[in-house]
Amino acid sequence: MTQSDSKPPQPARPDPGLAELFVGFLSIGVVAFGGVLPIARRAMVERYQWISEEDFVELLSLAQFLPGPNITNFAVVLGSRFRGPAGSLAAVLGLTLVPALIVILLGVVFTHYADVKALSGMVAGLAAAAAGLIISMVVRIAEPMWRHPTLRTWGIALAAFAGVALIGLPLGWVMLALAPISVALAWRALP
Repeated sequence: MTQSDSKPPQPARPDPGLAELFVGFLSIGVVAFGGVLPIARRAMVERYQWISEEDFVELLSLAQFLPGPNITNFAVVLGSRFRGPAGSLAAVLGLTLVPALIVILLGVVFTHYADVKALSGMVAGLAAAAAGLIISMVVRIAEPMWRHPTLRTWGIALAAFAGVALIGLPLGWVMLALAPISVALAWRALP
């Protein structure tokens, strides 16, 4: 790599405070209702620059392994990383406050107007949009695999796909089988 190819080092950004965590996750919760992870990645990595792309993928991997909603687990882990238990609470409250109110309001409205055909069509359209956002995020997160392909990463990804999609094994069993293999392969690849 030549000197002109390398980027100048970015100054270290201070860790976000409790109010920043709350407002940052509140902005995600308000904007990304139903398709949170792609917008969370953009906010955390690009907009606020709290973490790198690699950190996002690592924290998301941990969040997916833990029980519960991925984005909530992500908020707990990231908030805790910066401000401990109070940071976790601030991030989760910011993430869930407005969506919880929206769900309650939509539940009341839907109960009152459940027989309206246009309303069910609108809900189906929103589901399709959420699916598109998830596909977009998967492509974005898998980008390092395309840029730096290794037999190790492709082997684990293909084994997971084959186990779940082709053979029909439960995702939990596939993760339990592949997680130690993946960790061992990554450990072995360390310099």
